[in-house]
Amino acid sequence: MLYSLFVQKFHAVLRCLALALLALPAIPALSVLLALTANAADNAHHVNPIKAATDSVALPEYLRQKTQVAISNYPLFLLSEVVTKGAPSGILLLNVGDIGHHGGLSPSDMKTIKNSRYVVWFGDSLETNLTKTLATKNNTISLYGLKGFNRQPRRDVQGKPIANTLDPHIWLDPNNAKAITRALGAIYSRANPAYQQRYAANVQAFATQMDAAVAQVAKPAKSTKLRPYWAYHDAFQYIEPTLKLEMVGALTTDHHLPPKASQMRWLNNNRPQKTLCVLLQTDSNQGVLNKLAPVKSSVQQEDMGNAQDFVTGWLTMVTQINRCIQTAASAS
Repeated sequence: MLYSLFVQKFHAVLRCLALALLALPAIPALSVLLALTANAADNAHHVNPIKAATDSVALPEYLRQKTQVAISNYPLFLLSEVVTKGAPSGILLLNVGDIGHHGGLSPSDMKTIKNSRYVVWFGDSLETNLTKTLATKNNTISLYGLKGFNRQPRRDVQGKPIANTLDPHIWLDPNNAKAITRALGAIYSRANPAYQQRYAANVQAFATQMDAAVAQVAKPAKSTKLRPYWAYHDAFQYIEPTLKLEMVGALTTDHHLPPKASQMRWLNNNRPQKTLCVLLQTDSNQGVLNKLAPVKSSVQQEDMGNAQDFVTGWLTMVTQINRCIQTAASAS
């Protein structure tokens, strides 16, 4: 009884440390790792994914000396590359563009998963295509299972929040991107401690670079007026605070589903200004624009598949979105 009470209090203290540590701009990697171990569910029957993955006792003997880390998808891999600059890279599992419920794992990928010290993925809310393979592995770490990230709910095509849901595109939030690199720094430090100082320096440098990128495009904090836009598919919620944006409608719930005629009518009947910017997923979406005219458009991929590095890719995306919003406002 006393032991159980002690454990409960100990985990409560660790949870507080976790939130405080992940909020810092740059901290030693192993301190982050300690913080991450505090994010287990209160239910004793649930296994803390970070503790299970980073506790050498939980790993099979053949993995305990491994230094390889596998990374699930491309936006996470871009952040991983930030951390491992000057050290061995992680191994990307899914092809560029394969994110969410798209893409699959090859026999070679399955071998990589088996032979990696850790396999880092976002989690089931985004990567349903990986759930069956990764959810039961003892060397996997789901970032959605951690605290310390800003989270927003999914929204319907009218922009209304959907209760008890998660908008999975957390990496587009600049603060989340920095927090993810801190988590990755901790994971890599545990897998390959010889590079711990390099990982920590890289994480700190990235935070500085990301802050500078935000400063280039961020609207003044005193500016309270939100600028409206439409999205083909709601995927850019996490950059809205930086640019002071408001999505006032989406064409469809999934970019692989065509817009319904009823939704097109709703958008036209509820447009807040004469000309709006529409964020498209691909050039093939251009066909819908005539039905929404007058509009301006910008083609953007939330998975940053065209980017070679995270900061440049993020900055290019938000700059182009900002330009589209401004052009639409000027035309109204």
